[in-house]
Amino acid sequence: MYEIDAVEGAWNTARFEEPNLGYKPSFKGGYFPVSPTDTYHDLRGEMVEEMQKVGIQVEAHHHEVAAAGQSEIDMRYQELVKMGDQCMWYKYIVKNVAKRNGKTVTFMPKPIFEDNGSGMHTHFSVWKGGRPLFAGKGYAGLSDVALWCIGGILKHAPAILAFAAPTTNSYRRLVPGFEAPVNLVMSARNRSAAVRIPMYSASPKAKRIEFRCPDPSANGYLAWSAMLMAAIDGIRNHIDPGTPLDRDIYEMTPEELAGYPKTPGSLSEAIDALEKDHCFLLEGKVFTEDLVEAWINWKREKEIYPMAMRPHPYEFHLYYDS
Repeated sequence: MYEIDAVEGAWNTARFEEPNLGYKPSFKGGYFPVSPTDTYHDLRGEMVEEMQKVGIQVEAHHHEVAAAGQSEIDMRYQELVKMGDQCMWYKYIVKNVAKRNGKTVTFMPKPIFEDNGSGMHTHFSVWKGGRPLFAGKGYAGLSDVALWCIGGILKHAPAILAFAAPTTNSYRRLVPGFEAPVNLVMSARNRSAAVRIPMYSASPKAKRIEFRCPDPSANGYLAWSAMLMAAIDGIRNHIDPGTPLDRDIYEMTPEELAGYPKTPGSLSEAIDALEKDHCFLLEGKVFTEDLVEAWINWKREKEIYPMAMRPHPYEFHLYYDS
């Protein structure tokens, strides 16, 4: 049994009454504020109530660190397909409850310049016969199976991100700073690592890994299936996840950081990585060559090339007087 654990999904609300701005920040800076600073507690509570009506178990909700009403509602773990279903229900409910209250929601990963982006941190574990397989005596209390899963995810991460960070806007978030998980390494403490090992509990049932690169613009069915296939490839081939990055990255020199592999810098790079590295997805016909090819072609023709051909407003600032 493969489970996607509590998915941390962040999103931003926007009010309608300021059309020139497109949003009205309800809060500026900080993390986990309470009422009255957090003006969206009641709205999130209404969303949670609607989710519970359709059987979604919610573990927590709170304001996130960014402005403009960035919020987080965490779902309790489920098996992969069920969590894919719940992800679709989640977005539908959140958007419709917002509309009912005269607001709108975006799941864009980086909607606001110089503010924290919205991720979809995915907690992931593997079970067999009702027994968790990730607890052991290795790094951060992990088993060999867990470490091999991390190795597979890190090895194939650039290709996975073609599904898990599938928009051009995704790579406005995946840049250094704001705790962005841009380093393709594991860590029990460093939030800039692509894979973090939560240390909240010593229980074998709670042992899991957190892949921090996905964002809420992703399709859960595709993104989490790609993660699972990479993890299985890691188990089959005993892929070493490498040395953990447990140092404070802000105390490291650029030369030291350059020694660690990074996430793709653009959707184009992620799509190129998928084109070169997708055989692991085809095992067991979980993905097909036709699906991968269609995804690559669509992203290039409908998103990457059209964005590349259009002048950006900031270019007028840079080059108008050239």
